[in-house]
Amino acid sequence: MSSRTLTLVGVSLVMGLGAAWMADSWLSARLNASPDDHLRSVVVATVEIPFGQMVEAQQVTTMRMPMDTIPDDAFDSTDKAVGKIATFDILKGDIMRGARLSEHLGGSTLASLIATDKRAISVRVDDVVGVGGFLLPGNRVDVLATKRTDGSGNNAVSKTILENLRVLAVDQTAGTDKTQPVVVRAVTLEMTTAEAETLVTAQTEGKLQLTLRNPLNADKKIATVAPAPAPAAPVMAMAAAPAPKRVVRRSNGEGGGSVTIIRGTQASVVKR
Repeated sequence: MSSRTLTLVGVSLVMGLGAAWMADSWLSARLNASPDDHLRSVVVATVEIPFGQMVEAQQVTTMRMPMDTIPDDAFDSTDKAVGKIATFDILKGDIMRGARLSEHLGGSTLASLIATDKRAISVRVDDVVGVGGFLLPGNRVDVLATKRTDGSGNNAVSKTILENLRVLAVDQTAGTDKTQPVVVRAVTLEMTTAEAETLVTAQTEGKLQLTLRNPLNADKKIATVAPAPAPAAPVMAMAAAPAPKRVVRRSNGEGGGSVTIIRGTQASVVKR
């Protein structure tokens, strides 16, 4: 056998062995690959967690979910969620997210529910002002102010002064575990500093009334109805033009005299 043939056989053997090794490596990588490499651990709620309640360890657990379905602010460890305050109602199976939880930095849980740029202020209510007791923490309300327009108290005007305010608590409760109407004495609302000033001023000038909003309308403003135009003043009948004055001028001359009669812009001479 010639040396050239031996060289070709050797090269063929080396290439065959290389191809076999590469195929074996590829198959081994596929077989040894984890079936859930595209999954990630995420914290979910095992029970319903009402608005304003602190998250406890037995209320959450971890499970693996596809990475493309997990929000960016989701927690991957239960330790990161336990001890925080729920700022929204969290249902069983919901992913625990930073946007729905607030840090509890001490004091009351209510303080942790307030947005950093807002304040909480309480309004005294009764069964009518409090929408028949159907207000619950997490609801959204508008505030109507009624003001007397005269000293007798017979005339009054009402106007919506604040819109889309979140109810933080009713009386001293920030939870939503009750579904039956409960008559309360005070409702705590979340608002900006400017809105709080408007509310306190309206309280001193008249009476307040809360109106409950539909949750689907939480981010919408109520259309303002333009006031009806004032009735036009009655048109006064034009007074009749005064009758032209009659001016009589008398003159005595050689011809027996004459009389000049002036009516308006017309003049006539009458001989006597």
